[in-house]
Amino acid sequence: MEYPKGSMKEISFFSMELQEELQLLIYLPANFSPLYKYSLLIAQDGRDYFQLGRIGRIADEHLFNREMENLIIVGVPYKNVEDRRQKYHPKGSQNKQYIRFLAHELVPFLDQEFPTYQMGTTRALIGDSLGATVSLMTAMQYPHTFGKVLLQSPYVDQHIFELVKNFSEPQLIEIYHVIGNQETEVHMTNGKVGDFLTPNRKLSTLLSNKFFSYFYEEFNGNHTWTYWQPDLKRALKKMF
Repeated sequence: MEYPKGSMKEISFFSMELQEELQLLIYLPANFSPLYKYSLLIAQDGRDYFQLGRIGRIADEHLFNREMENLIIVGVPYKNVEDRRQKYHPKGSQNKQYIRFLAHELVPFLDQEFPTYQMGTTRALIGDSLGATVSLMTAMQYPHTFGKVLLQSPYVDQHIFELVKNFSEPQLIEIYHVIGNQETEVHMTNGKVGDFLTPNRKLSTLLSNKFFSYFYEEFNGNHTWTYWQPDLKRALKKMF
């Protein structure tokens, strides 16, 4: 069945924090109107979520079937593998700037441009792998700004464990977390191979013990869009 299609547009945005021009990808629902208010989903790996994840089509279907609240999706693309690593990795040279860009520049800009609710509970971050890592870091640093975070196979290290352990306001963030049960030998962008499953299980235990509103599942598969793409259908429905 063909659902009414939302519209896609690209907006150039200059970030002072990053000192660069970013091309934001904006999805507006088919029935978009400035008279309504919208929740906001910001996707790291923005182009991947629209092209490989087909997130816009999934939103079209959910919105048409009234299975989801009104939602604007904003994709923040990365330039290349190196750029992505510097911004998303906890030790990346632009990681702190990127997190500040999301909270202090992107959110105020989107709130000004679009009819959003302007509340943390209606703003979400999503990402896969390192994109999930930086989404979680951002929500923990700005829990009043981002009340929901969707993690697809996040890269998890000691830095992330510490962040979660020290986080004192779990009631502010709702978390959706999936990892593949075959993600034991993931080829990473730095050329190394890593076990993602074990640290994700440890993260899951930590998150469960802290009384977040939390959903966790291990899917039958590995670290690829083959599995993240179908998972998005449930992820959006569950969180919105």
